[in-house]
Parts: sequence; C-alpha cells; structure tokens
Amino acid sequence: MKLISTYSKFIPYLYFIVIIIYWFTDANRNGGINAYPILLFGIPFIWQLFRPSKKLNFTLGIIFVCLSSYLILAYLSDLFNIISFSDSAKRFMIMGGLFVLTNFIMSLWMIRNSLKKAF
Repeated sequence: MKLISTYSKFIPYLYFIVIIIYWFTDANRNGGINAYPILLFGIPFIWQLFRPSKKLNFTLGIIFVCLSSYLILAYLSDLFNIISFSDSAKRFMIMGGLFVLTNFIMSLWMIRNSLKKAF
C-alpha cells in the first residue's frame, strides 16, 4: 500500500504524457513533420517526473483546469442548446466527454499535489 501511495502522485503526469504521445501519433499519421512541435508540450510533464517543482506543478494544474473548464462550458452549452452542433460534432462530443472529465480530474490532482507539504 505504501508503494501505491508513493507513486500515485505521478499518475497525472503520466496521463498527460500518454495523451501527448497519442496526439503526436495521430497528427504524425496525418500531417507528417508538422506534428513534431506537439512533443514540446510533453517537456514540462517529463520534467515533473524527474525534478518536481511545486510552482511548475501548480502552473500546469491551473492551466489545464482552465482549459478543461472551457471544454466543460462547451458541453453545457450543448446541453442547454445555446449553440447548435451537427450530429457528427455531437457524437464527437459524447466520445470526448470522458476525456474532458478525466483531464479536469487530473488537473485538480496536480493542484492537490502542489499544495501538499511534501512533494
């Protein structure tokens, strides 16, 4: 149990690294060399795995909470029919709902990690 509690703080970073790798792989298949700048987004998360910093952790958490909140607002606007979307966009939004919720939870987890006394 102690092993799980010591390594559980790395789960949000590994999650975002996996998402960036998936995003890069998908963009590389379709766009070729234009996909390589996507890998730059992974640098702060890899840095957090090897040399954790509370300030960087808090900054990453706040940025991704804001981005996830923006996406949640898009879901709410669809729910209340403020903006009408096409059927294909609605199907994409349903599939991406789990992704947005998971991003939000992982971002809050990163903020929680930065607020702890011992990182």
